[in-house]
Amino acid sequence: MYTSLKRTILLPILCLLIQASSLAQNYGGSNDLRITDMVYGTLRTPETPTSKLAIIIPDSGPTDRDGNQQMMRNNSLKLLAEGLAQEGVASFRYDKRVLTLLKKNALQEEKLDFTMFINDAVAVVNYFNNQGRFKEVYIIGHGQGSLIGMMAAQQTEIKGFISLAGAGQSIDKTIINQIALQMPDLKDKATTAFTTLKKEGKVKNYSPALASIFRPAVQPFMASWMQYDPSIEIAKLTIPVLIVDGTKDLQVSIEESARLLKSLPTASIRHIEDMNHVLRITSSDNLENSKSYNNTTAPIAPALVNEITTFIKTH
Repeated sequence: MYTSLKRTILLPILCLLIQASSLAQNYGGSNDLRITDMVYGTLRTPETPTSKLAIIIPDSGPTDRDGNQQMMRNNSLKLLAEGLAQEGVASFRYDKRVLTLLKKNALQEEKLDFTMFINDAVAVVNYFNNQGRFKEVYIIGHGQGSLIGMMAAQQTEIKGFISLAGAGQSIDKTIINQIALQMPDLKDKATTAFTTLKKEGKVKNYSPALASIFRPAVQPFMASWMQYDPSIEIAKLTIPVLIVDGTKDLQVSIEESARLLKSLPTASIRHIEDMNHVLRITSSDNLENSKSYNNTTAPIAPALVNEITTFIKTH
């Protein structure tokens, strides 16, 4: 009888120990998750339990969860996730839909629509909200991910939004400004082509030098993307917002952040000195700046991690 009673007591205790061990293994590491058929990512957790989760949305193109593309490997978003974990914040970062489709050998560029990226982000937020493990969910949108995050924030329940190197105007205006700086002779031609694309949904007459932007297969996606203006969308947010940029960003200038702040004066803004688009500290030398896009070992800007974690922990 004593032996039987002893076993009866020990069995529940053993079960509890196994459960506690299983829960402990869910912290201080990375777990790959499938959210939908199009969304695959990695959950990174700190050593100790936390109620705070940051969902990291990558930049444009076939960008993976770590911030890399086929010809560009810098692990910027992976390092950001690791930095957040060290500060006690969990994160989930995921591959862009374009990359997933490429891996499935199912990419049809002409069928891509910007709303697909918004829907993916909404699916991620809803997944974690429904799961209930994290009570406070935040969105960090990098580059194009900033606009995607703004739109997802309007459709879901989150605690706060962080725009990281996000544009402050629609993509057509952003590209026209870039062309004006790099190829001023093509500015008027680009403006005309974008006007036609916005009005008619397609454009036939454009300079061959602008083919990468206006080739027929990408026109539907570009037309859908340019319908969204970040300066309008960010003004619709009623949650805490942090706008972060780098003073050495060759792709997104600090003027873009100023546009966002003008639209939402209640937002906080932080300029990370000498940080570039892939979140590295760099000199004014454009060559060094460009080389960092293919450097996986250099640390990301410590001030960036500090600003983001401070925002998350205080809101």
